[in-house]
This record gives sequence, C-alpha cells and structure tokens, in this order.
Amino acid sequence: MERSTSLLKFWGRFLSVDDASSRIDGISSRLLTERLRDLEEKGFIFRDYKPTIPPAVTYGLTKRMQEIGVALDKLDELAQKWQQEDSKRIRRNAKGM
Repeated sequence: MERSTSLLKFWGRFLSVDDASSRIDGISSRLLTERLRDLEEKGFIFRDYKPTIPPAVTYGLTKRMQEIGVALDKLDELAQKWQQEDSKRIRRNAKGM
C-alpha cells in the first residue's frame, strides 16, 4: 500500500514517464510504461499525447483514481495509528520484563 499512496501523493499534477521513473526507485521505464498502460485501460489514469518533437506524453489521475486516493489516505492513517499503538505496547512490555 505504501507505494500506491506515494504514487498518489506526487501525482497531484500531470506527470511524464521520465518524471515518474525518477521518483519511483527500482522500476524501469519499460515496466513503468506497462503499468501506466494497464492503469489507463482500467480507467484510473488518463494519457495526454502531444505530437511534438520529441513527442510529449503525460499522465494524470482520473476522478476514479482520486476517489481511491481518499480511501488509501484513510487506510494509511489507520495503519500509522496501529503502528504507533503497537510500538507503545511493545515498549511497555519491554519495560515490564
């Protein structure tokens, strides 16, 4: 979930493949392009192509993906809350030993 949330957080604007590739560690341009095409096909992102030299291709979030982003943010908040609670419990238990 962390990667999805991170992707949404820096996608508040149009994003080129090169820009996305430089922001996501460990993903090749080819793999990123495949994932972007898949997301576009499913209606989560849109692709904007400008026939310039060189061609300009940017991607943006559809309303569907923006709605998912709201849900992911809530899940992220809950996960962080639980992590803090677990850390406190572990520290308390360690002190009691």
